[in-house]
Amino acid sequence: MLGNASPPRPEVIFVPVSTDRARPRRAAPARLTSDRVPLGIAFMLGATLLFALSQAATKWLVADYSFAEVLFFRGFGSLLIVSALILPRHGLAVFRTQRLAGHLGRNAAQSVAQSLIVIALSLMPLAGAVAINFSAPLFAALVAAVWLHERIGRARGMVLVVGFAGVLLIASPGAESFNIGTVFAVANAVMYGSVTAMVRGLSATESTETLTMHQMVFLTLFFAAGSVVFGFAWPRSGIDWSVLMVNGVLNGIGQYWWTRALSLAPAAAVGPFYYFLLVWVMILGFLVWGDLPTLTLLAGSAVVVGSGLYLLWHERGRRPLPVD
Repeated sequence: MLGNASPPRPEVIFVPVSTDRARPRRAAPARLTSDRVPLGIAFMLGATLLFALSQAATKWLVADYSFAEVLFFRGFGSLLIVSALILPRHGLAVFRTQRLAGHLGRNAAQSVAQSLIVIALSLMPLAGAVAINFSAPLFAALVAAVWLHERIGRARGMVLVVGFAGVLLIASPGAESFNIGTVFAVANAVMYGSVTAMVRGLSATESTETLTMHQMVFLTLFFAAGSVVFGFAWPRSGIDWSVLMVNGVLNGIGQYWWTRALSLAPAAAVGPFYYFLLVWVMILGFLVWGDLPTLTLLAGSAVVVGSGLYLLWHERGRRPLPVD
């Protein structure tokens, strides 16, 4: 989930009186970076749209196929895309690592997290599941405090409490809209928060390309094995074949565009636009399934998004993490 920063201060250049006139040109990189922010925002918005389409396709597919099979095809399609983008530039050396056990553990946890969100999608409205998933950074902060011994602090602790209150609003415990799907959605957010903390630990020695390639390979293998256990049904039509494969392509391109956005501009500039994903899924949920967002969903989403934006500002300067 994306997997995550105040705008950079403009570069101040002090030029001595005796310097030559060429020295001020050092300001050019800052101007170039500033000029690329709109392009970074465009990539982020495009990524959120592709992620929303992928989530909607996943919800549509899981009505007829096992969650493991749907995730296998999504992982395989994503693997093809990221391989085409990464391997020509980095070759097989991208798989070289001294922390194979760490990759294995991280992706085993991520396979569980993805399974939980897909099960949630099969049991509840699209927007509700995605909105709860936005609470993953809150759980990541808690896990990081325990696992990485990061200090929470008073302000950070308060925003975590407020964010969790927003999750309760979305889940609406005791209301007629509550169902077992919210349990799976919250469990996914907890699990994905743990995955985020794991990736943060791995990112100290592993490149984004290495993390991404190991992620796609391991997840494809995990869900191939899972399809044997939870069921594999041969796609019944050309349409089903197409949606299964296109789902992976959408997710793979979305991953690349998300990474590209963060390489073009600071996370503080493009990160907030990731929350447009919630807008797209609300629109798709209404158009495809006729789901109308409730007041508690809108209020809870606003609280969770606001909490996430505060954490984004609070965590500025950290290395961006791969999303789900």
